[in-house]
Amino acid sequence: MEYDTPHTRSRSRAQTTVPAEPPPAEMRRIEESLRTVGACRVPASGVRMCTGTEPEAWEVFARHWDKLEADTYAAERGTRRFRRYGAFSFDAATARTSPLSHTSFVQPENSNPLYTEVERVFEPLTDAFADDPLLHGLLRLLGRAATGLDEARTWVVKVHPFRVVASADDAGEPTPEGMHRDGVTLVSSLLVNRSNARGGRSTVTTLDGRPLLETTLGKPGTLLLGDDRSTLHGVSRVRPRDLARSARRDVLVVTFAPESGQS
Repeated sequence: MEYDTPHTRSRSRAQTTVPAEPPPAEMRRIEESLRTVGACRVPASGVRMCTGTEPEAWEVFARHWDKLEADTYAAERGTRRFRRYGAFSFDAATARTSPLSHTSFVQPENSNPLYTEVERVFEPLTDAFADDPLLHGLLRLLGRAATGLDEARTWVVKVHPFRVVASADDAGEPTPEGMHRDGVTLVSSLLVNRSNARGGRSTVTTLDGRPLLETTLGKPGTLLLGDDRSTLHGVSRVRPRDLARSARRDVLVVTFAPESGQS
C-alpha cells in the first residue's frame, strides 16, 4: 500500500501564493490514513501529483539545502546539523500562505524534551527558498491534510530545512531527543536528498509506544505525515555507506498548529 498506515526580522515584502489544488482522491487517502492510523507515508510520485511539480523543480528546490547554516545548539550536544527556519500563516478557506515576521523558535511545552521552552535563534529562510513555488505547493498539500484533522480557520506553519552530516567516527543524529512530539497538530518530514547514507529509519508510535509505521525515506520527494496530538516520532542514526566519505540526509520538516485565540 503506497499510503502507509529577542531576535526579530520582518521580510521585506508581503507574499501570498496559491499553487495548484491537490487531487481530491489523493487527499482523501492521505486524510483517511491520518484519521485512522495517525500517520501516512506518501511516495514521491504522489507528492509530485499533489503539488503539480516536475522533476526539474525538485532539482532547483534541493539546492536551497546548500545554503543552510550550522545549528550551534545541536553542535553543543555533539550533532553536526545545518538548518534555517521560517514561519507562515495558512488560511484554510483560501489555502493561501503568507510569511510571518522572523522570530526566535521556541518549542512548545510537552514536546521536544531537550529544548522545551528554550528560545533558539536560527537564520531565516533565504528569500529564494521562502518564495519557491514548490514550497508553497507543499504547504497547500500539508494545509489540506491539517484541516482534515482540525477545523481551525487559520494555522501557524513552521518550516525547518535540515541537513544532518555523518562521518565514519561520528554518526548523524536526525532526532537527538529520541521519540518525541512537536506540540502541534500535524508534523511532516519530506526527504529532499540522501548521499552515501545508511540508516535514518523513521518510526511513528502511539503515545504509549505501540508502533504505527516504520519506513526509511529513501527516494527524494517521499513524505511522512503524522497526527502529532496522538503520536510520537523519531529517526534512527545516519552513518556513511562508504566510510571514506561523509554522509548527509536533507529533509524538510513542516508543522501546522491552529493559530491561538480561535473560537
